[in-house]
Amino acid sequence: MKRNFNDIIDSEVPVLVDFFADWCGPCKMLAPILKQVKEELGDAVKVIKIDVDKNQPLAAKYQVRGVPTMLLFKNGKQLWRQSGVLQKNDIVSVIQQHF
Repeated sequence: MKRNFNDIIDSEVPVLVDFFADWCGPCKMLAPILKQVKEELGDAVKVIKIDVDKNQPLAAKYQVRGVPTMLLFKNGKQLWRQSGVLQKNDIVSVIQQHF
């Protein structure tokens, strides 16, 4: 079952959305970093990846013009966004501010 994006981000648990593309080099660098973030924070965060080439209307809705772009949602509200690659500790610290 494919869940509606709005259902996913309308969560008490912070949801980190990674807008990426298969052809994007920095996106490939970010993927293992996000895996480490998930390992460190466990169930305290959801991490989902959105392929901008396959989800153009969603990317347009959030005005994602460059990849990777990360957005953090909680209870359906966008709390933070950042384009480019960040280090694990920087991402963890942003998420922890919104627990």
